[in-house]
Amino acid sequence: MELLKARVSELYTGQTPTARRLRYWLILFDLATVVYFIVTVPLPATPLIRVVNFALAVLIAIDFLCRLWIADNRWRHLGQIYVLADLLVLLSLVLDPLLHLDLTFLRILRGVRLGRSEYLLQDLRRGWRFFRENEDALVAALNLVVFVFVTTSAVFIFFAEPRRGASGYVDSLYYTVTTLTTTGYGDLTPKTPVEKVAAVAIMVIGVSLFLRLAGAVFTRSRVHHPCPRCGLTRHDPDAVHCKHCGEMLRIETEGAG
Repeated sequence: MELLKARVSELYTGQTPTARRLRYWLILFDLATVVYFIVTVPLPATPLIRVVNFALAVLIAIDFLCRLWIADNRWRHLGQIYVLADLLVLLSLVLDPLLHLDLTFLRILRGVRLGRSEYLLQDLRRGWRFFRENEDALVAALNLVVFVFVTTSAVFIFFAEPRRGASGYVDSLYYTVTTLTTTGYGDLTPKTPVEKVAAVAIMVIGVSLFLRLAGAVFTRSRVHHPCPRCGLTRHDPDAVHCKHCGEMLRIETEGAG
């Protein structure tokens, strides 16, 4: 059993070509599931969709249990935001057919994992210069996109006219974006107290995420490279010494040529 655990740990956290390929396949799987969950929100729950959802629940549960098994501190691992998001995704997949609850909007939280896997982020920093130099902006954009589609799906389920299909989902997306940007054209407006409270939450959270994205885009990009002495993780791409303690840095770069 310990040998198997060591093998699983090596696949999830190691630096071998096989481990890196597995992590890239996992991120593609996560991205595909997020797209699938977004597309199927306005669709009726057909037998085929239920079968696919069950298969995805099994795969996500296996991945979840493997990560939990190899974690050094399992309670701390369970407290990570992307792990809590995975739990909500699994609950929505399991409880939906049993209790006839429409929790499809929770499944899009699977997207939170895309920007939270530390070992995958390390792979991307090493392999992709664009990601290394724009990590903050890309993660902020991802958080904003996940928020928009989770909110859009929740608006469609709870506030839109019953089962209006794709057109209703587009209306919900339109309402979410106009509320988030505080544009408020007036053609779609909240009417009940619950809808108004939801609109306030969309504006407050959405504007905060948008400002964070704008800050990441318009400020000078920094690369993630922990200083071996003080632990400072953000540095200028061409930094030679840590600005905090003066320690020599060896940031991976392709050079000026």
